[in-house]
Amino acid sequence: MFLHSVNLWNVAFYALMVFMATLGLWDVFFGFEENKCSMSYMFEYPEYQKIQLPKKLAKRYPAYELYLYGEGSYAEEHKILPLTGIPVLFLPGNAGSYKQVRSVGSIALRKAEDIDFKYHFDFFSVNFNEELVALYGGSLQKQTKFVHECIKTILKLYKGQEFAPKSVAIIGHSMGGLVARALLTLKNFKQDLINLLITQATPHVAPVLPLDRFITDFYMTVNNYWILNARHINLTTLSVAGGFRDYQVRSGLTFLPKLSHHTSALSVVSSAVPKTWVSTDHLSIVWCKQLQLTTIRAFFDLIDADTKQITQNPKKKLSVLNHHFIRHPAKHFEENPAIISDLTGTSMWVPVKVSKWTYVAYNESDKIYFTFPLANHRKIYTHVYCQSTMLDTNSWIFGCINSTSMCRQGIDLSWKAELLPTIKFVVDCEFFKKETRTIQLPVTHLFSFGLSSRKVLLNTSGLFYNIELLNFGQIYQAFKINVVSKCSGVKEEITSIYKLHIPWSYEDSLTIAQVPSSTEISLKLHIAQPENESQVALLKMYTSSDCQYEVTVKTSFSQILGQVVRFHGGALPAYVTSSILLAYGGQLYSLFSTGHCLEYATMLDKQAKPYKVDPFVLMIKFLLGYKWFKELWDVLLLPELDAIVLTSQNMCFPLVSLVLFLFGTCTAYWGGLLSSTSVRLLSSLWLALKRPPELPKDTKMISLDLPFLTTVLIIVSWTTCGAFAILLTYLYYVFKIVHLQASLATFKNSQTVNLKHSRRNEKKSNHHKDSTVHYLHLSANDAEDSLRMHNTVINLLTWIVLLSMPSLIYWLKNLRYYFKLSPDPCKPLAFILIPTMAILGNTHTVSIKSSKLLKTTSQFPLPLAVGVIAFGSAHLYRVPCFVFIPLLLHALCNFM
Repeated sequence: MFLHSVNLWNVAFYALMVFMATLGLWDVFFGFEENKCSMSYMFEYPEYQKIQLPKKLAKRYPAYELYLYGEGSYAEEHKILPLTGIPVLFLPGNAGSYKQVRSVGSIALRKAEDIDFKYHFDFFSVNFNEELVALYGGSLQKQTKFVHECIKTILKLYKGQEFAPKSVAIIGHSMGGLVARALLTLKNFKQDLINLLITQATPHVAPVLPLDRFITDFYMTVNNYWILNARHINLTTLSVAGGFRDYQVRSGLTFLPKLSHHTSALSVVSSAVPKTWVSTDHLSIVWCKQLQLTTIRAFFDLIDADTKQITQNPKKKLSVLNHHFIRHPAKHFEENPAIISDLTGTSMWVPVKVSKWTYVAYNESDKIYFTFPLANHRKIYTHVYCQSTMLDTNSWIFGCINSTSMCRQGIDLSWKAELLPTIKFVVDCEFFKKETRTIQLPVTHLFSFGLSSRKVLLNTSGLFYNIELLNFGQIYQAFKINVVSKCSGVKEEITSIYKLHIPWSYEDSLTIAQVPSSTEISLKLHIAQPENESQVALLKMYTSSDCQYEVTVKTSFSQILGQVVRFHGGALPAYVTSSILLAYGGQLYSLFSTGHCLEYATMLDKQAKPYKVDPFVLMIKFLLGYKWFKELWDVLLLPELDAIVLTSQNMCFPLVSLVLFLFGTCTAYWGGLLSSTSVRLLSSLWLALKRPPELPKDTKMISLDLPFLTTVLIIVSWTTCGAFAILLTYLYYVFKIVHLQASLATFKNSQTVNLKHSRRNEKKSNHHKDSTVHYLHLSANDAEDSLRMHNTVINLLTWIVLLSMPSLIYWLKNLRYYFKLSPDPCKPLAFILIPTMAILGNTHTVSIKSSKLLKTTSQFPLPLAVGVIAFGSAHLYRVPCFVFIPLLLHALCNFM
């Protein structure tokens, strides 16, 4: 039936949309660097000691547990409590395991062994039973309260010790980080119980998929509390994102809000973390050796020697985190470093008067000082650049205070240095004019589709260049940078480093290239440039003086599509549903005006047009800028427009709604083809297994078993899980449609047989013959019309089932603890949907053609399609609310 209405031009268009969507999906799921994280291994067998919780607490939270991590002799010693170390609590995220603490716990144990356990950390981990809290938010508050109890239990384990801790540090992975932030919202929680919070790949800004109101309400409570109470929150917080490898939680969601009066929060992408310099996926961020080493180094630098616990000094905590996660000067952390140093001793002093100088180390034991007289260079040059690859953690560069031939005192400039990956032992210095090393490179236009490019040639023999990437600052921009290096007279491989520096957020990335070579760099953003930000993105090039470099930039169309999917892919179900609603409304109107229901594909082509939806959303957004309209909006208690929410998150793309609408219509088309084909295949299987059914002669929609079935499903919804009842209702509806499809197929086959033997019945009266044929013809048409309408309803119902699946999966996973899901986000919807679908499953178009309500019902899907986009694109749990309204009116057409 669906195939009869296929238009080749439409198929070609929808195939093109599939190709474009595939390009975007490929960029999100595969268009990133390979996993460069080293695996962190345990040197001894890991053990997880279960901490005995109070009986009341264990009874209140039967699915949750608390563990202490240990290895070897440490685990044996600490089986006898109390403890003597520094407590750190690990909170796993969505479907996360408490055993994920082993990587950071093992590295901390090795570090403690290196210093003979002068200090050591005790790592605890919470078992949340691997709950899917990113998909079902009903248990987030429960997890938060349990963590509060765990903190109090942990601190009791140190009671009576000389250096007993009064607070714990928390490492939260994914949603575990959000749960940690939510602790501050609890009425009886004391902020002093947490001394440090480090979150890894935690979506702080908004949920990845807002599939129920409990998630969005939880986010609103946490974020509003942190914003309104920012002046009183002294908790030092670090958020680490995984970069483009983490396609589950995009890095833009992990950045904590920047508030002028809240300076104790840092957000950084793992690719920008010194000594890490790699992008991590959502799981590897907890075991990536480079990142966990950095984390543990920071933890040990945070220890107060007097209390033998993590320092309570907020300035020191922020300084340590900046040192290890933001800008590392290749020196060990010092709380109060000596800025002025005495340069004494019998070391050799060698003056250097040239503008460019290189020194290669050959393991000399004597200390040598090289002096650069600035008086000779001030008239010609403005800056000096030095790089040292000796990996020396001592001070190595000074600004001399006096001007004698031998410097006695110098300002230690090593603290201003920046650590980069190194290859060989060499020191390079050069003097230069800033304008000769700063080059502007405007990026290509968004719609150039990679057909044009812009390039610059670095033909001077410098060691360092700043390329300013002009007109680049939006998340919908994406480019490919190609750096071609050509070297003369070079026999050995030379290393160049290309660093993409984003001044308004810590999302830098490094590319190491062996020159001569051709290196491709992806250029796209996690965070858009703020309106008040004047600095531009930079490509910092640490080059070789023996090589020339050509830098070319061009637009990457596939990566632009990838950014659309990455930032707005979660809104696709809303756009699919909107397209189906428009087609559904068209079918209802065709039934009212012509008496026949047209094909789903035909109506999708005629009715699913973006100009029917987008202009209304844009108009509402525009009017909300006026005070009088906003006041009227608030009086009507209407929720905030999703377009405004996206604007506040700097997620506005030009024409993004159009692109998403086309993708949504494409998905609706292929989804309709799939559902229609599935019904046909199931009906064929039905006919193969069972006696062929007949077309129903009685078009009454209420049979004797219908009230009983409805009552049973409502009871199931009330006593177990609303999503489970919705799924059963969906299966019942599909069963009824498959039965109708099989009946129609049987009728058509029997009609063909009757036509072959029609001559045998010529003796019958013409009147009787004509009336019989007329009756059969109407029945067949009615069945086909009903199937067309039912197939569209199945498409709508399928998306309701898909959006309710997470709570069903959560309920099934926790069935051994709770038979009834509470709170249940789908229960109210199930109470309305069950009787509605029970009636529609037994409804035929012939029974509603003459309904007085049909015309009104056919007009409802259009405004509801607008509503889905206006209020459901950033709140997916609202989408079913817009779908059941026309379904309910459709069912009521049987009675009016």
